[in-house]
Amino acid sequence: MTLAVFDSDADPRDVYAAVKAAFNGSGGPVLLGGSVAHAGDLPAGTIAVVTTSGSTGVPKSVVLSRASLTASALSTMKHVGEGAWMLALPATYVAGLQVLVRSVIGGHEPTFLSGHFTTDAFIRAAAEMARVAPGLPRYTSLVPAQLQTIVEEAEDPAVVGAARSFTAILVGGQALPAAMSEHAEALGIRVVRTYGSSETAGGCVYDQVPLEFVRARTVDGEIQLAGPMLADGYWGDAALTDATFVRDGDDVRWYRTGDAGLVEDGLVTVTGRIDNVLISGGVNVSLDRVERAVRSVPGAERGVIVAADDDRWGQVPVLVVEADRAGLLDEARAVAEAAVGVAGRPARVVVMVPLPTLTSGKPDRRTITARL
Repeated sequence: MTLAVFDSDADPRDVYAAVKAAFNGSGGPVLLGGSVAHAGDLPAGTIAVVTTSGSTGVPKSVVLSRASLTASALSTMKHVGEGAWMLALPATYVAGLQVLVRSVIGGHEPTFLSGHFTTDAFIRAAAEMARVAPGLPRYTSLVPAQLQTIVEEAEDPAVVGAARSFTAILVGGQALPAAMSEHAEALGIRVVRTYGSSETAGGCVYDQVPLEFVRARTVDGEIQLAGPMLADGYWGDAALTDATFVRDGDDVRWYRTGDAGLVEDGLVTVTGRIDNVLISGGVNVSLDRVERAVRSVPGAERGVIVAADDDRWGQVPVLVVEADRAGLLDEARAVAEAAVGVAGRPARVVVMVPLPTLTSGKPDRRTITARL
């Protein structure tokens, strides 16, 4: 089976062409954000393999079938409506992939936002959509940081006008701060909060309500999801697949999200991560990996990395030490970026004396986080 392989710098138009070919049978599956690292065959019907950092910060290859991607796309289209889509996210992310899939299934060519996301690029792309898709409802998907950029420049009528031109803007990848959502809605921007992951072929809970055929429950405080949108599993890792996708007594297959939360009166409320991971700008960041990296910096050998809320990025890493020094933050940011990526760079250094510890001598992360 021939794979079309795309890294994070791939031209989204090339990715769209490959996804379209995979759906119509003229091309093989697309591998997004990763490399061909597994010798095992992919299941029949595979359309895409999305490499994600997952809950451990270690890359995982999520296998998505035609059935799962189609079920997700059709559920979204039924919920928000059919129309044309603009791609403003990397095509190698599952949310970007779903914009392409909805375009293929809906029969409308997507509009591509060129280059990095800026309000000028957003305005140009929205104008292009109005030109190529006149009379059609228009949609896009953003992460909260992108929506924040739009909201911050709301004094520019061209920015607000572009945002208002969309029938709905789906926002996911991380929790959307209530204040940001309220500000956007006060500007007349129609925002839909989404929750999901690569393992669910993208967002499957909109404004806390599961989409059609999606089921949600909690087991021991963990949110679990079921439905036709679930991935086949992880390419080359049967053990992780079996541990993450479990079956109940009725043979219903459930995805263990790793998120803590509640499911009450049909509404899904996420309260945080069960594991030691934050989500910054839609990117999963392992705090353990960041901590291991920054402890190589002089003065941070006993430093602790914890998550702090951030209005723009959702969450950011913070380095907590017993004594600061000149240059510590810059050095810590450099080694963290090298080890984990840009999203792993500590936002700031906080001095805490003494550094709270447990009786075992390990850092008391809960107390440290609470003090922040």
